[in-house]
Amino acid sequence: MKVPLTVQLKDSKLYIINQTKLPLEEEIIITDDYERIAVAIEKLEVRGAPAIGVTAAYALALSFKIIQKENIVGHFDKVFKRLASTRPTAVNLFNALDEMRNTFEQFKNDNSLYERMIERAVLIHDNDIKLCDAIATNGLSIFKKKCRVLTHCNAGSLATGGNGTAVNVIRHAFENGFIEHVYVDETRPLFQGSRLTAWELKQAGIPFSINTDSAAAFLMQQGKVDLVITGSDRIAVNGDAANKIGTYNLAVLCNYHKIPFYIAAPTTTIDKKCSEGSQIKIELRDKKELTIIGNKEITDQDFPAYCPAFDVTPNNLISAIITEKQLHKPPFDFSNV
Repeated sequence: MKVPLTVQLKDSKLYIINQTKLPLEEEIIITDDYERIAVAIEKLEVRGAPAIGVTAAYALALSFKIIQKENIVGHFDKVFKRLASTRPTAVNLFNALDEMRNTFEQFKNDNSLYERMIERAVLIHDNDIKLCDAIATNGLSIFKKKCRVLTHCNAGSLATGGNGTAVNVIRHAFENGFIEHVYVDETRPLFQGSRLTAWELKQAGIPFSINTDSAAAFLMQQGKVDLVITGSDRIAVNGDAANKIGTYNLAVLCNYHKIPFYIAAPTTTIDKKCSEGSQIKIELRDKKELTIIGNKEITDQDFPAYCPAFDVTPNNLISAIITEKQLHKPPFDFSNV
């Protein structure tokens, strides 16, 4: 089955699947306004590190459709800073914006600047599609038998410019007869697992069930989980990996139960400026994401709350990291990747 692209450029406008409405409603945001796209990234209407990078690249390019020449450098700086402020943890965002900056500097005095910027954004998107496919191919090597897999958050097509990372590995393994069942952590507080990953697995015809995040340990204790695989939003040079809050819990549980724990991510998610996980900035979200579901208050809004969006899994808890290049095993050193 063809995987829907979460972000597509059509007729000089960006088409974005609004992930906050899934799985109950399939709404498409259609816009060429960089501010609207920035808001979409902030509100998690589009999310997942690779998808954020691709979306931001398109937003920066589209902002040059109509621009006064005398304002061109100031305009670029304003849009660049706005997009860079949307999500602090996803390194793909900053990598993509830096690529767009290089293109801008090269062609800022050229009449074809807008076309060149669009071309670069399309190349970033096309590259992510290729990376996703290569990750899925390399990930097949972790399967030696038919497995029961557990995953957390969403690392499928909705999180990338292509077919996904961790969920794409699962999909590829299923097509090759290696998947018996997928356990999907609901992923509190925003339920990316139960809303998005479950939606993708249903479309792909892969057998799955949703479970509360706190049920993962019990599933492992019962011997129902053969391996865990998740995505990542930023990987340090030493292999420490930041991902959706709750991922570290799973890695600790896997270590205790002697279950392999894998990360699947493109090398664009590796931060060469970050030597270890303690240097990764963790985004703190509005407490309303924890205290409100949809439009329904589920607890007292005056209660204080702690709402980190990510946690960091130390490298000693990771069995391997799957990139488009290869299956990387410990000890990790991504300084030359």
